[in-house]
Amino acid sequence: MADEPLVLGIETSCDETGVGIVRGTTLLADAIASSVDEHARFGGVVPEVASRAHLEAMVPTIERALKEAGVSARDLDGIAVTAGPGLAGALLVGVSAAKAYAYALGKPLYGVNHLASHICVDQLEHGALPEPTMALLVSGGHSSLLLSSDITSDVRPMGATIDDAAGEAFDKIARVLNLGFPGGPVIDRYAKEGDPNAISFPRGLTGPRDPAYDFSFSGLKTAVARWIEAKRAAGEEVPVRDVSASFQEAVVDVLTRKAVRACKDEGVDHLMIGGGVAANSRLRSLAQERCEAAGIRLRVPRPKLCTDNGAMVAALGAEMVARGRPASSWDLSADSSLPVTDPHVPGHDHDHVHEVGDPAHHHDHVHEVGEGNLYS
Repeated sequence: MADEPLVLGIETSCDETGVGIVRGTTLLADAIASSVDEHARFGGVVPEVASRAHLEAMVPTIERALKEAGVSARDLDGIAVTAGPGLAGALLVGVSAAKAYAYALGKPLYGVNHLASHICVDQLEHGALPEPTMALLVSGGHSSLLLSSDITSDVRPMGATIDDAAGEAFDKIARVLNLGFPGGPVIDRYAKEGDPNAISFPRGLTGPRDPAYDFSFSGLKTAVARWIEAKRAAGEEVPVRDVSASFQEAVVDVLTRKAVRACKDEGVDHLMIGGGVAANSRLRSLAQERCEAAGIRLRVPRPKLCTDNGAMVAALGAEMVARGRPASSWDLSADSSLPVTDPHVPGHDHDHVHEVGDPAHHHDHVHEVGEGNLYS
């Protein structure tokens, strides 16, 4: 175990400052500082608020993770950070911090992909990922079906959301029902006391001529909102629990149906589910039921590892070190639309990652805030 890579990971793609430390596939620390309460009154994440919260939380969260892991920063073999996708300003805080620590400590820097990290985190729970791995990632920002033969270099998109992601739909319906933000946990809670068959809501993109693996939840969101509005317009009470259960069932029915179909079509005998919505109890139970019926093994990390966290970034970073992948260059920047086909960002001049004090370790290789390849 001592010869396995010790890596610190930084995650700031949205509203949570996550710092994780792993040794190989063993989780040593998972420290998180969330700004979700600061966004609640706005009904969604405010990018500028998130960025400022990351700035305030970064150093204390890193120090807490190092203390929890019982290691010194100088013991690290590398520092990994989410380079994208995500909110550009929030990502930039994490990338800047990772560069500063890597530069000061003379450690290699690894800019990694947020979505690939969500897949790799399962190694901390269930051991090495099978190759290939079929992954269903569902969160507030994305719903994707991905096939990976090598999590460090080969991730192929099978399908994705063409409009609202599943998590977005949960948040919007919770807002219509006046249940607050974030919507996922509260709808899950109300749904447990409701009837999932009470209301027949539409299942998007499930017709014979529709894309096999893409997702669409915009029509469902609209249908549920109109159903609620019609009830209120008629002066009738809205059955919040039945609406929650029926809406949730429509979402997880489509997600699990398409994921199992992708496994069958590709000849993959297991399915990994990750992302914040993977903490949803009904998604887990229906996925288990359908996977068992199809002879597919289901892998789902514990809920805390499904939401955004630094442990998942550290896990992918450790895999990069273990497989000898090139470190990122000092001109690494945040890319809010980084494609999942890029599990990590080595950069064009990764040979310029040197020990502190090396003459080649020059300011020209470190971009100022605001520079780099940013997309908003």
